[in-house]
Amino acid sequence: MVLLFFPAAHTRVCEKELCTVRDSLAEYNQLGAEVYGLSVDTPWTLAAYARSLGLAFPLLSDYNREATRVFGLEISLRGLPGFAQRAAYVVDASGQITWAWVAEVPAQEPPYPEVAAAVKALVENGASSRARS
Repeated sequence: MVLLFFPAAHTRVCEKELCTVRDSLAEYNQLGAEVYGLSVDTPWTLAAYARSLGLAFPLLSDYNREATRVFGLEISLRGLPGFAQRAAYVVDASGQITWAWVAEVPAQEPPYPEVAAAVKALVENGASSRARS
């Protein structure tokens, strides 16, 4: 599973990030990875945003900021508190984080090739583990 935290819907860098992932979603699907975007926007805002971008993966609302707090991603943007820092996580079937990246600044995009490589490594390691059992 790939979890992509992003600060806010309808913003330039977030749109670029989500569209980049949308355009490479087939690669993640071929590896059997589910992709989820998360932000603190309302579910209704995210549903409209996903439709407007033609996303084929879900955007999840962390409106109560519970996940944002657990992951330690709370930031302020332009003096407004309560946003999530941009971050990417690869999570295995047991819920263990196997790869993580957190942006140094909100405008920084994830290293997409590294995210894909982490998913591929997880799949390959999982296949190796199953072959040994």
